[in-house]
This record gives sequence, structure tokens and C-alpha cells, in this order.
Amino acid sequence: MRIVILILALLNFCVVTSSSADDAGPVFVDQGAAWETSSRTDFYTRDQGSRLIPLAWLKALKQADGAPFLSDSLTRYGYLTGPDAELPVGFYATGPAGAKVVGMTCSACHTRQIKVGERLYRIDGGPALVDFQAFLSDLDKSMARATSDDAAFRAFAASVLQTATPGSDKVAALRSDVDAWYLRYHTIIDRSLSNPGWGLGRLDAVGMIFNRVTGLGVGPEPSFLIPENIHRADAPVRYPFLWNAPKQDKTQWPGFADNGSDILGLARNVGEVMGVFGDYQPTRDGLFIDFLNNNSVNFDGLQKLEDLAKKIGPPKWPWSIDTVLAAKGQAVFERSTADGGCQECHSEKPGKARFPFQQTWATPIQNVGTDTREYDILGWTARSGVLQGAYIPFATKPLKETDLAFNILATSVIGTIGEHVLSFASGSSRRTFSAIVKPDIAANAPEPVDANRLPPVLQDLPGAFRFPGAAATPEIRRRLEMNVESPAPPKGAYESRVLHGIWATAPYLHNGSVASLAELLKPASQRQQRFAIGPEYDLENIGIASNQTQAGNVRETTGCDDLNSGNSHCGHEFGTSLPDADKKALLEYLKTL
Repeated sequence: MRIVILILALLNFCVVTSSSADDAGPVFVDQGAAWETSSRTDFYTRDQGSRLIPLAWLKALKQADGAPFLSDSLTRYGYLTGPDAELPVGFYATGPAGAKVVGMTCSACHTRQIKVGERLYRIDGGPALVDFQAFLSDLDKSMARATSDDAAFRAFAASVLQTATPGSDKVAALRSDVDAWYLRYHTIIDRSLSNPGWGLGRLDAVGMIFNRVTGLGVGPEPSFLIPENIHRADAPVRYPFLWNAPKQDKTQWPGFADNGSDILGLARNVGEVMGVFGDYQPTRDGLFIDFLNNNSVNFDGLQKLEDLAKKIGPPKWPWSIDTVLAAKGQAVFERSTADGGCQECHSEKPGKARFPFQQTWATPIQNVGTDTREYDILGWTARSGVLQGAYIPFATKPLKETDLAFNILATSVIGTIGEHVLSFASGSSRRTFSAIVKPDIAANAPEPVDANRLPPVLQDLPGAFRFPGAAATPEIRRRLEMNVESPAPPKGAYESRVLHGIWATAPYLHNGSVASLAELLKPASQRQQRFAIGPEYDLENIGIASNQTQAGNVRETTGCDDLNSGNSHCGHEFGTSLPDADKKALLEYLKTL
């Protein structure tokens, strides 16, 4: 084993010296032979169906000081310089010339860059250190300024229409389009964003997806809004890392989604697109729902992105490793949990095989005493709007007038995928697969859920949404007739992943409340309550460095007395009683994974 670790260390040294040909740019950390430059460029720019704002509008908007909104390619929010000179990594413009629309792809939130000394290191698939909330809020304020009075809007219109004297009819038409867009955008921003904000490297992803689907998608035309469905998204979590994600048998922090096949991966990713401003406006035609009406999900793009995610390897530690110490650390890692080891929860173990010849890795879902706030989000209810009474035969139950946001999302995602997949396969109209509206949705009249009666290609889909029933009160569970096939996990149970590349994913715990792996090996009562967030990296403690050159980004956490704050650094007290020598050895070994 020591010889293997020595070889790895030598290879990592070679990676640093051979990858830093351009001193002006970042070092691209070795992530395996399959991860090539062409794959990286595709990952940074691939259209997945997000439709945020027309490019011409974004280019015409100004910051508060009058500078163009895009003047720094959004790097002020932590986004990274990419192949496009105007837009950062993870943003793209799609559509015909003159009518391009800006969207986001998964690399915006899953590309990490850290700084050691004067060098920058790029880790593809790593959790981004970006302030998504600040970006969303500033975009809202910028459009508010542009529409604040006639003079401001005419200046905006002149830039968009590329003429100093735009005609009044064209200005009026543009104003109508902008007002329609801004009504929807401002509504979700004003009602969703929390105070204090999520901060660098976090967002309430589940909350924002719920808000987008139930608040902006299922209401009456022409706005499709149901504003009261939009809740404060105040359960921020750390962006997960993408390498090995397709191999997990469960995904999402609370582990509510089955994983390990392309159809389950598609379900995971369709929900993500809906959360980052994909268009979704289903319509009702008699007793049928058309899920693909004005639905911008790019199925081809999502499949290509999933294939790219399979190619991203865990990043190899690009600095020297004490191989003797790492070998001692491996022995600590392989101990039982009771003896301070990690392998029972974080080693490669066979999970459920969801597709022939594709073995997943087990992703244990358990409560280790960490923050519970995300489970409150999972208990949100919402009016189902146009989807009231809708169900997917053999896959979901009819939606009640007020239902779990979770159930509305499940019906939306399964309906979107089913309608696309079966209509595409048959070459016929969308009606090949659609939700049916059940006018009588009394509690004693739901359709049975039996995935085995679905077409084979779709039989995995119901498993993409298995509600963790502990998130709702017993009253809600009874009223909504949960279809939970196995005992619900306790409130606060989250997934445990294989730790490949864990060194590159700080801060730690699902809510990013612990700055480094060294801090995580301390009892919760001794962990930092307040620490700076930024790209500067601590090689010794393996995580966020205490001194950050960019001021103003600070994570305020709470202890075990406020476990539902969304910011508690409590829990996961494994290895905390190890001798200091064992902790040091374990940290050295974690660099090699």
C-alpha cells in the first residue's frame, strides 16, 4: 500500500508541473484520462434548457454605479472565466442571432476554483464558491432601475434595439415583453430570497425548485403565477460534487431520489433545469395535461451532460503527500465507526443495481445529528393550480387542490419525461403519454401506484421521488396519503457519500457549516462558529483558509442549541476522540482518495 501511495504522490507532482504551462490561467487538476479539454468546454457551455433572460437585455442592464451588468463577466459573484468572453463558466446564450437567451448549465454551480499561494487550481465538478443569491438579487434590482421611469427605459431600449432613436411602437412592444418577464422574475425573487442570504457556495436548491414549479408554472394564464405558493427559501445547502454522482444509489441530500440509471439521472436533472429558470407552463385539455407546453427542457443536452458527469474523475491531490503517514491514516479510516473509522459509511460498497450490469455504490441515509432545516422545506404545501386532480397512471396519485410541493414537482417531472420519452419513441403526438385529470379526487378514490405496469423504459421513474415522510407532520402525512414504500428516515437524515476527492469540496456537512476536515474532526462544541469563505485554501487543515483576501464573505453558524437554524455546525462527531496523531494521519490519507 505504501508503494501505491508513493506512486500516486509522484504522479500528482507530475500533474502540477505539466498542467501549469500558462502562468496566467488556472492549473487544471488531474481528473482522469477521460476528462479532456473538449469535454470540459462542452461541460462549461452545454444548453440544458434554462432560459433566464434575453442576452440583449442582460447586456443593456447596468450596475448601481452605471457600469454594465456584465462588465466583469459576473466574476464579482465568484463565477469563473470560461470559453465565452462575455459569459462565465456555466452560462450560455442560445437561439437565433438577435434573439439569444441566456441560461445556466450545471457547471455554473459545479466548478470549483481554489487558490494556494499565487496559483489558482480548477476542479471541474466541484462545488462552486459563488454567491447565487447576490446575483439573483442584483439582477432584480438592475431591471428595476431600467424600468423605473420613461427616461431609464428609453435608454435601456436604445441599447437593446441598437439604435439611439428607437420608434415608439418598438419601445412599447419591448416594454410589454419586459414587464411580463419582470412580473414573474421579481415575484419569485421578492418572495424567495432569505435574510441573511445563502452566502458563497450555498443555495436552497430544493426550495427554489419548489417555488419555480408551483409559483411560476401552474397558475392561470397569462402570467401562470400563484404567488402564495412561493415560500422563503431559507434552508441553504452546499453544492454537492459531481464526480461519481451517477454511481450513487441515492441522490439529493435527504436521499429521497433513487439513482443509478439514465432515466433516474434524467429525472434528477429535469428538476434541476426547472429550478434554474427553465420554462414550464403545463396546460389542461379536457381530462389531459400537456406537460410539454412551453417546456424548455433540453433532453438531448441533459443526456450529454449526464454522459459528461460520468467522465469527470475525482480530482487528484496536486501537492506532495507523506506516504508513510498516509498509510497509517488508511488504517484509521478502515476502523469501525465506534473506533473512529470512516469506512462503514464512506467506502465503496455495492448499492442497489437499477440497471443490468451497472452496479451502484451504496449511499447510506442516516441522521448523524446535523442541521434539520431542509426537512422543513420538504414539508411545504402549495395549491396545485392547473394540475389539480392530475395523476400519472401507475406512477403518482391524483394531486389535491392543496398538496405537497414535493408531489407537484414529482408529477411535473415524471409527466414531462414520460410525455417526451414515449412520444419520441412512438413518433406520435404528445397524447401518447400524459397525466389524466381525475375530477373526483376523494381520499378513497386514488389510482394505485404500480411501477411494474408502466412501460419498461419508465419503470424506474416513480423511485425518483420517494418522499421522506418524517418531513411532514402526521396530520399532513395522513391527509396527503403518502406512498412511502420503506420506513421514512428520521428528520435530519442525509446521504453519506464515497469520499473520493473530498479534499476539494470544503466547507463540509450538507449545509457547509464546517470550514475544513480538521475542524470536522473536532467536537461540535469546539468548531468555529464564524469563519471567512473564499477560494484561499488551507493545505494543512484541508479546507477553507482562515485568511481570505476578498473581504465580506463570512459564514455565521449556530451550535447544537439551534439545530434547525439552517446554519448549525452540530453533528457528525465521528473521529473526534481520536488522538491527534491519528487525526493527522487520517487527514493525510484523505488527500489520496
